[in-house]
Amino acid sequence: MAILAEKLALYQQEVDKALLHFLPSKNTQPERLHDALHYVVFNGGKRIRPVLVYASGQAMGANLEQLHAAASAVEMIHAYSLVHDDLPAMDDDDLRRGKPTCHKAYDEATAILAGDALLTRAFEVLADKDLNNPDSDTRLHMIKLLSQASGSIGMVGGQAIDLDSVGQALSLDQLKNMHAHKTGALIRCSVLLGANASGYGSATEQVQALSDYADCIGLSFQIRDDILDVEGDTAVIGKSQGSDEARNKPTYPALLGMDGAKKAAREMHEKAIDVLTVFDHQADTLRELSAYIVERNK
Repeated sequence: MAILAEKLALYQQEVDKALLHFLPSKNTQPERLHDALHYVVFNGGKRIRPVLVYASGQAMGANLEQLHAAASAVEMIHAYSLVHDDLPAMDDDDLRRGKPTCHKAYDEATAILAGDALLTRAFEVLADKDLNNPDSDTRLHMIKLLSQASGSIGMVGGQAIDLDSVGQALSLDQLKNMHAHKTGALIRCSVLLGANASGYGSATEQVQALSDYADCIGLSFQIRDDILDVEGDTAVIGKSQGSDEARNKPTYPALLGMDGAKKAAREMHEKAIDVLTVFDHQADTLRELSAYIVERNK
């Protein structure tokens, strides 16, 4: 994992620099809103989604410069979704990454606007030919990928299903479907954006392998999140431990038991490794990322 730690540090540093470049400065009017954007985006996240953009893009032969726009765009979408998910009308959370959530640090109106601003800026970055290097057809396809992953048939739809499922007894298939939308869609999009930004998005066998890999780690990521909600330490995971149980939300440990949930996460990791056999050592970071996802403590 030492090599992965170095890669993670590199990718996190790269996307932080790119985000700082792409976002309006905190001194740009309206200052309070832009200060909130920086508060949300630079709040100590793991950057898993942009890391996946970089790792998948490099597995396809891209250099880092080709991947900055896609990595930044997907992190902006992720950040916006967290701001809105934390609102009182949604999950009503006070903590995010160990710090007050945006609506607590500022106010609800500012939090809503900050989310809106991050959402729209993400697509602006992908659309701008000076920021996103691929040809116009590829940029358009990347915008479509991110739109689908973020909207009602992706992440937003998954959140709607999640809200409707509180207190409900879901089957395993229903739980998988919910998280394939809420969590998995943006993870899958991150991987595919990296492939497309590389210029080799039409390499069918490799792209299909990446898509299958993303589906596996998207599920294992959510299973691990559910496990950490039960076993994690609030000070480490950065949000209130036991919040899912407190809200009576359906989770993998609740449905499968803790041992069953851990087994399911390991099985998804093993499958993720298997589907990457079409790649050589260039996909080693993706392989190590899958292991990291099922072993992380926050």
